[in-house]
Amino acid sequence: MARISLFGEPLLELAGTRAGTVLGPAMLGVAGDTLNTAVYLARLGHEVNYVTALGADTYSDALIEQLEAEGVSTANIARHPSRVPGLYAIRTDENGERYFTYWRDQSAARDFFSLSDAGEKFASAMDGDLFYFSGISLAILSTDHRSLLLNIARQCISRGVQVAFDGNYRPYGWQSKEAARDCLNAVGGIATVVLPTSEDDDKLFGEAPPMEHARRWKALGVDTVIVKNGPDGAWVLSGSNEPIHVPVDEVIQPIDTTGAGDSFNAACLAGLLEGQSPADAAVLGNRLAGQVIQHRGALIPRQ
Repeated sequence: MARISLFGEPLLELAGTRAGTVLGPAMLGVAGDTLNTAVYLARLGHEVNYVTALGADTYSDALIEQLEAEGVSTANIARHPSRVPGLYAIRTDENGERYFTYWRDQSAARDFFSLSDAGEKFASAMDGDLFYFSGISLAILSTDHRSLLLNIARQCISRGVQVAFDGNYRPYGWQSKEAARDCLNAVGGIATVVLPTSEDDDKLFGEAPPMEHARRWKALGVDTVIVKNGPDGAWVLSGSNEPIHVPVDEVIQPIDTTGAGDSFNAACLAGLLEGQSPADAAVLGNRLAGQVIQHRGALIPRQ
């Protein structure tokens, strides 16, 4: 069992029950990119600690209860006196592709580093096996607070804790593409494992084959890069080896692709922490993501 800490933004999730509709029946659940990865890591048997901020409201209480029910430690979730959880709604088309609408300006996680106990909450992140965050974790923060998060990642490395990162580029929260590129490039000089999505890197760094994105991350200093590429599987570049293509076992028509990359990351990181090769770990990632896209919402029912 590995000890893993994650930082990011928990969200309430409104997921419609029918493809192609905006109004009508919907399910209210919990999600958020790093939260999804935290839950799947816990389901895979690891000791998971989620570091973030929530409010003092009923929905924040319910979100914490849900995380605890999933086996995720909430001891390092700070409580903001006036903010609330962020909210997003998912609309899917007939092919299972998802589209998001967000209400996140008052998200408590965005103000995490302004809270007096923020440093205390992060102490455990630097005393485990792995620390994980994402491009969204950075995008929700102010420029000064992004620097604090990057310094925490550096401290983890100095203490022998691995740092894993998913670029997960979304324009929301970034002042510009240039600001996002500069920040993600800085992460590339820190992280030991990076798990970007080819489509996201196309948008931020320019269109290129997945293996070229992998080489760019590798040139920044990352030891292991695993680029997710949807139904094409993943591309793996580790150590001094040549890129390896890891195809999916079966191309599946998705119902909802929400959470696919987050679940891939969880299974892949679990494999790496259990001593599997990056290519074998990517196989595990492909398989879990294949299960997730056959359900609506980011978190599928527990088996």
